[in-house]
Amino acid sequence: MPPHAAVDTVHYKIFISGKSGVGKTALAARLAGLNIPPVHYETTGIETTVVYWPVKLRESGRVLFFRLQLWDCGENALRRFDHLLPSCKEQVDAVLFLFSFTDRPSFDDLSNQIGKWNGPSVGRVAKLVVGTKFDLFMHCDVAERDVRDFQETMGLPLLRVGGEVSDGLGDVALLLNCLAEQLWHQDCVTAGSARHPSQQEAVTLL
Repeated sequence: MPPHAAVDTVHYKIFISGKSGVGKTALAARLAGLNIPPVHYETTGIETTVVYWPVKLRESGRVLFFRLQLWDCGENALRRFDHLLPSCKEQVDAVLFLFSFTDRPSFDDLSNQIGKWNGPSVGRVAKLVVGTKFDLFMHCDVAERDVRDFQETMGLPLLRVGGEVSDGLGDVALLLNCLAEQLWHQDCVTAGSARHPSQQEAVTLL
């Protein structure tokens, strides 16, 4: 983009949900272009990571920067401290529900995870499901048939990311594009579109 171009930035809060060990911290690092931690460690509280992602509105050609603040909180910390989950839910715009293809219980727990984010008390929240460690096919505990059945039942977008192997920008572009489209659609259908009153447009990703 030319240096003189005026680009508006829109802000979103994203909560990463999932059982311990599925790769929440690793996914946040991957999306931000940071080094993935070499060994697993339990997140002791709330960690936030900021990712900027450009989008272009299809009709007007206007470019926006999405500022995605990713919130990652350890499963054990959520259980021990009652105030953490309300903090994560406060003014949240989207939730990424994670499971690992190498951990069947994490897949079976998805319905329970998603159920916590339904109901009038939560408000309008974009929801995506992300399967991690998809490249470790030799150790997969979740069959593609199960994934298809889940998508048909829940009707949520489901994306796959690798575990130890990274493809750089191409590894995260599909997920960030899908998340951006979900967030923008959510803004456009919100009554009165309070955040963006004049931008009832679809987006295309740069």
